[in-house]
Amino acid sequence: MSNYVIDPPAITAVPVAGGGSFPVRRVFCVGRNYAEHTREMGGDPDREEPFFFTKPADALLINGADMPYPTKTGDLHHEMELVVAIGTGGRDIPESEALAHVYGYAAGLDMTRRDLQNAAKKTGRPWDMSKGFDLSGPVGEIVPASQAGHPSAGKIALTVNGVVRQSSDLAKQIWNVEETIAYLSGLVELKPGDLIFTGTPEGVAAVAKGDVLEGEIAGVGTVRTRIV
Repeated sequence: MSNYVIDPPAITAVPVAGGGSFPVRRVFCVGRNYAEHTREMGGDPDREEPFFFTKPADALLINGADMPYPTKTGDLHHEMELVVAIGTGGRDIPESEALAHVYGYAAGLDMTRRDLQNAAKKTGRPWDMSKGFDLSGPVGEIVPASQAGHPSAGKIALTVNGVVRQSSDLAKQIWNVEETIAYLSGLVELKPGDLIFTGTPEGVAAVAKGDVLEGEIAGVGTVRTRIV
């Protein structure tokens, strides 16, 4: 018998290519990590250091499941991203050692209530309800780094109903994976099970009910969802 006064929440886990599941502890997201997207959002990529926001672990959507169009928004946007799965934790991790802490990689979508985010920006309020809402993080299978290596370049793209919306290269990230891990681990102690969504390239735009989103990252994998 446990001493829990309510049933404990289920563990969120992401399937791993080849078998098994990756239990998720926390989900960190890098804001504005591609120069063109930074400009697209009205920022200056030459001046901004990395910043982070979070999603709840249970905001992840797996196995290509449909995503319900969220309430309280009329402007739902897609953001295609490389996702890093942390296998071993640490604090103040040097860049030279950062990749040794990575278990693997996946393709993911940071879905955003853009109207709520813009309103929060204007008032200086947190972004939580624009980014961390239910099922706001579709993610594909995690490919272990032992199979995929550590992709630092290669195509990252998203189509909506078969039409290309986002297309760029991982090499265009302002902060690469090593730099991101090193910087973030100076803010919090990273733990096994943490995921890092590493930012989106330009081309973000609205989606509607019925739209099918299909993303791909070369050498990593795919992510798919349909908005319902």
